[in-house]
Amino acid sequence: MHLDQERCVRAVRSKDARFDGWFFTAVLTTRIYCRPSCPVVPPKAENMTFYPSAAACQQAGFRACKRCRPDTSPGSPEWNRRADLVARAMRLITDGVVDREGVPGLATRLGYSTRQVERQLFAELGAGPLALARAQRAQTARLLIETTPLPMAEIAFAAGFSSIRTFNDTVREVFALSPSELRARVPRTQTAGTPGVLSLRLPFRAPLNPDNLFGHLAATAVPGVEEWRDGAYRRTLRLPYGHGIVALTPKPDHVACRLTLSDLRDLTVAGSRCRRLLDLDADPVAVDDQLRTDPLLAPLIDKAPGRRVPRTVDAAEFAIRAVLGQQVSTAAARTHAARLVTAHGEPVDDPEGGLTHLFPAPEALAALDPESLAMPRTRRTTFTTLVRQLADGTLQLGVESDWSRARDRLLALPGFGPWTVDVIAMRALGDPDAFLATDLGIRRAAQELGLPATPAALTARAAAWRPWRAYAVQYLWATDSHPINFLPV
Repeated sequence: MHLDQERCVRAVRSKDARFDGWFFTAVLTTRIYCRPSCPVVPPKAENMTFYPSAAACQQAGFRACKRCRPDTSPGSPEWNRRADLVARAMRLITDGVVDREGVPGLATRLGYSTRQVERQLFAELGAGPLALARAQRAQTARLLIETTPLPMAEIAFAAGFSSIRTFNDTVREVFALSPSELRARVPRTQTAGTPGVLSLRLPFRAPLNPDNLFGHLAATAVPGVEEWRDGAYRRTLRLPYGHGIVALTPKPDHVACRLTLSDLRDLTVAGSRCRRLLDLDADPVAVDDQLRTDPLLAPLIDKAPGRRVPRTVDAAEFAIRAVLGQQVSTAAARTHAARLVTAHGEPVDDPEGGLTHLFPAPEALAALDPESLAMPRTRRTTFTTLVRQLADGTLQLGVESDWSRARDRLLALPGFGPWTVDVIAMRALGDPDAFLATDLGIRRAAQELGLPATPAALTARAAAWRPWRAYAVQYLWATDSHPINFLPV
């Protein structure tokens, strides 16, 4: 979008927050870059230039606006609706892979050469993987500076910087303030939180309907790993350097996120995975406008716009839970998962009580005795085959996954039919066009609305909803009175 000068200028002049994260406005006279909704008086059109990423702005010598804080805008929806090289690379960079494994590690995960990855990222985003990771480190550093009383040396390494000097230079270059000056701008009461607990605000593009999003997560919560408490969805997180516990609370203009981490280096990854879990980088206006063109869907959308797809913080965990949920009720699936957690999960300490374990890793489940599983023999085979392939790396379901290739590999597993593959594609892989044509709830909703009820006919009708069929699933599910569709009281 940043190449459409006229459209970008109109968005800046109208201060349209829907475009935050889609592009960034750099002002040639002040050398400052802003989000489109910046509240200051817009500059003259001839003084504006546009970039696709904050990293590109920084690389071109612009510094972040102190008023609109463009480094904290929602992520671009582009990386949620695509599965090409650039989109997969961006998801990996957001997940901290460059900081942990370097650019060669990023390229290896993607199956391309380092040069090819760098060339394609620069061509589309105006910045290479190192610059994109550097922009992310700067944002993490600012967050820690403003929300914790930690010493600057600890913040530097927690944010992913290799040295304190690099940390100081980057913060000054990006924000035009030193780390100590950034902290001095924050009211004292704002940095005095509970030790070891970080409070974040996760932005999103309005509208956001929290009912099905949090309702689904709460209704399917696995005891010991997840819970709904005091208006918040809480769960444990398995992270690269340790573990964490997160509490997510829906608010009118953001999602409040309270994180307890065993290692602060996991802050960026934890925040990214929470955003992915709640589908916060989606563009609900574009989705709803497309689905509203179907006259039978339009009343559902007008009644409760802004539904998101509840996703996951761990694709392997969700795939395992999808198998446990085959042909059983939600309550039975929770029971099966809770038994696995008790027997094979890693214990964690929850200061607030209630959460006791991390969900078992595939490596731990690969060694269990199949006879200990209280399920039919054919499903035991499905389960053991899945965890074995996840454990040895034969099947990969991470953020770098090619959606088409992952689907093919899942379909080749015994016991994996269209429903299981599509629900994993929708919620674990993040495919916005996954469609559960064989789901009983979808077929029942379709029949009530006057849509075709057979899978083949419904799939044909749903072609007009592409590429947002996963969102259509949420609206169709919402016609039922199942607890997944309601925000818990």
